[in-house]
Amino acid sequence: MKLNKVLALLAVTGMCSVGNAAFAEMMEPTCGVSNGKAATGEPIKVGGIHGNAAPGDFSSSTDAAKAYFDCVNANGGIHGRPVDYMVENDQWNPELASQAASKLVVDKGVVAMVGNGSFIEMSVNAPFYKEQNIMAMAAACAVSECFESSNLVSTNQGPLASSVGAAQYAEEELGSTNIACIGLAIPTVGPWSCNEVGRFMEGRGKAGSTVLLNPGAPDVNSGLLEAIASGADTIMVNLPAGLGIAMLSAAQEQDLGDAYKWVASTPLYDASVPGALGEYWDGKLFINAELVPFSRDGADNTNWLALMDKYAAKDDPRDTFSQAGYLSARFFTDTLLAMDAKDIDDRAKVTTAIKAISGYTSDMMCGPFYVGEADRHMPNHAGVMVVVKDGGFEEVRDCYEYDSPYFAELIETEKKLGLR
Repeated sequence: MKLNKVLALLAVTGMCSVGNAAFAEMMEPTCGVSNGKAATGEPIKVGGIHGNAAPGDFSSSTDAAKAYFDCVNANGGIHGRPVDYMVENDQWNPELASQAASKLVVDKGVVAMVGNGSFIEMSVNAPFYKEQNIMAMAAACAVSECFESSNLVSTNQGPLASSVGAAQYAEEELGSTNIACIGLAIPTVGPWSCNEVGRFMEGRGKAGSTVLLNPGAPDVNSGLLEAIASGADTIMVNLPAGLGIAMLSAAQEQDLGDAYKWVASTPLYDASVPGALGEYWDGKLFINAELVPFSRDGADNTNWLALMDKYAAKDDPRDTFSQAGYLSARFFTDTLLAMDAKDIDDRAKVTTAIKAISGYTSDMMCGPFYVGEADRHMPNHAGVMVVVKDGGFEEVRDCYEYDSPYFAELIETEKKLGLR
């Protein structure tokens, strides 16, 4: 389906409310072949790696993927076989990230990685995945290597696309002329994404600057002072949710809410954030959502909530990375179901099938999902903007494409695949 048609079909607005969640509680989730019969036989080995330690917890991506696979296993499996989904925590440690990938790919012999979410593991393991000819269908990518590698693809956008999307909204709708982007001093995370915000603003005749926090010992007060000293009229919080809340709490202590315009990348689009921030930020904080709002009534979005209610823990986050983990697991399952049953233990054939994905759609995404043979993969580069409002989120801009030279090569790939 053409991207502009997908955008038009998804042009539905609404406030985040309990309506969709309440409906999801009443419905039976669907997954795989949905025949209600437990899968049997030799398990299909699938891996996943997340980061859960300071500076943040990205486990919601693998939590949701696990919930989807648990549902698949209770409903016919993949060609009748269950998925053995094995998850490792890299603890934001490069050595542990390398060990986790080796354990899953070499020792366990998984056919693919699904739902990965980390700052560290993609940076460390991208060359290893290519060497092993295995695809990682990630869900919470946060580093450039995840989007600029041949064997990694993600359903989430990552900080560069999300931050550019937030900057575009700020410049076009809030009148921002100078944005200070606050990120983490991880070379392929904070500088990669925040510097692109600066280039975007300069391309529109405006200004932008980058403020970086030490991920090992982040000083949010110093970061705020540096952003203020830059002369910015807009402050962008491009941080994991926990650190983002700490940054905004420090700004509240100094009563800076009305002194600047405030925007954020996706991590702060988490159902728990409005309550954690309180009334002070009502109507002041604008957040880019890499996937559609939680309140949308589409089949996938409602099914995701129902599936999480039935197969995940109550305290597993219902956030964007959870949505993305669901999508990665669904797209992977759909791909293997379309394969010949005798081929699904053959890693090379699974990799080939994943790379052949083109034009998958979901009401959760603002455009089609595709992979292809390429050294860069970022199929998700159109999103939605919301504002913190009345203890939840209110949508302020529906699906829109991000305008930056960074996406030009991706757009050419989409044209070649007939997606535009």
